[in-house]
Amino acid sequence: MDQKNKDLEKFLSFLSGKSKNTASSDGDKVIKMSKKGPLNPKKYISLVVTLTIVFAVAVILFANVYIVKESEYAVVRQFGEVVKFERDPGLKMKVPFIQSVTTLPKNQMTYNISEEEINTKDKKRIIIDNYAVWRITDPKALISNAGTLTKAESRMAEFIYSAIRTELGQLKYEQIINDENINDDNTSRGSLNDRVTARVNELLLNDKYGIEVVDVRIRRTDLPVENEQSVFTRMVSERQSTAQLYLSEGDADKRRIEAQTDREVQEMLATANKEAALIQAEGEAEAAKIYNSSFSKDPEFYSLYRTLESYKKTVGEDTVIILPSTSPYAKLLSGYIE
Repeated sequence: MDQKNKDLEKFLSFLSGKSKNTASSDGDKVIKMSKKGPLNPKKYISLVVTLTIVFAVAVILFANVYIVKESEYAVVRQFGEVVKFERDPGLKMKVPFIQSVTTLPKNQMTYNISEEEINTKDKKRIIIDNYAVWRITDPKALISNAGTLTKAESRMAEFIYSAIRTELGQLKYEQIINDENINDDNTSRGSLNDRVTARVNELLLNDKYGIEVVDVRIRRTDLPVENEQSVFTRMVSERQSTAQLYLSEGDADKRRIEAQTDREVQEMLATANKEAALIQAEGEAEAAKIYNSSFSKDPEFYSLYRTLESYKKTVGEDTVIILPSTSPYAKLLSGYIE
């Protein structure tokens, strides 16, 4: 009966899911551990190797992906030789360990050329300071013939110096320093910058450097230090001579204008006096005519009037007149009128 009760309890515990918890004997534990078996290290080693390979492949792929920007050229070289260049922006791929990528700028660049000394046509020395605006037109030709951007700029600077030396060597020193605007076609130097730019581009095209000069500008022209003072003194003397010439011409013009004005004034005064004399003569003639017409109507009154007028001219405050008493003139003065 006891055995049957134990079997029944085991069956009920199995149904309720408590059979694992009731197995607490040392023998059962030993049996369960023996079922799992020992650890297998090969399985973990293969997993690590697989992950390492995947990581290495990802690193290699990312290392050989490059981006071409909007403002860049990408030049792809294989064993030092240019195989292609990319103009269009975007994500690109190169062959691992074999190909390398060099980027070159697409936009226009400015290159400041170092100051150089040249000789003018009349054997005078001047120092030229200029700069150039340029751009890359063929990246493959640049890499193939110039090698690097720095070497291409160096060759361009040599061509610019040669062209400027040739152009300015055909001008005299005074023509260079006296022309204020170097780009004015009316000056003796003319369009110097345009001629230099065209000449430099011709040389670059012949050597196939893959670059183009957009513009060459002369920033300033200076004299060597040892010549500055003498040239300055000569320039001051020339300017003083020019100023004196202007003053002399101004004085001559002043005297000429004054003489002409005086002559015109005299002519105007003479004409005015002549016209005034004519008008006065006409007036006097008209007055005489009127007097004659008036006095002819009463001769006695005219005689009296003339006598009175003569008194006004001959008799003053201190006038002493000796006349006979019988003189009509005396009678008139004394108020005797017949």
